[in-house]
Amino acid sequence: MGLILTGTAGLALWIVLWALDVSGFDAILIAVLMVLVAIAVRNLLPFLPGRRD
Repeated sequence: MGLILTGTAGLALWIVLWALDVSGFDAILIAVLMVLVAIAVRNLLPFLPGRRD
């Protein structure tokens, strides 16, 4: 669910930045970076102390 919300927020940010006359490519790179950070956090959470069963 977190990845869907992050992707939605990234796309909304992309539209807002594009409307503010930022390059569309630069804006989509920020959205992609947000999704990649969310994926990394999701993959690393099980390995943090106190998260193992």
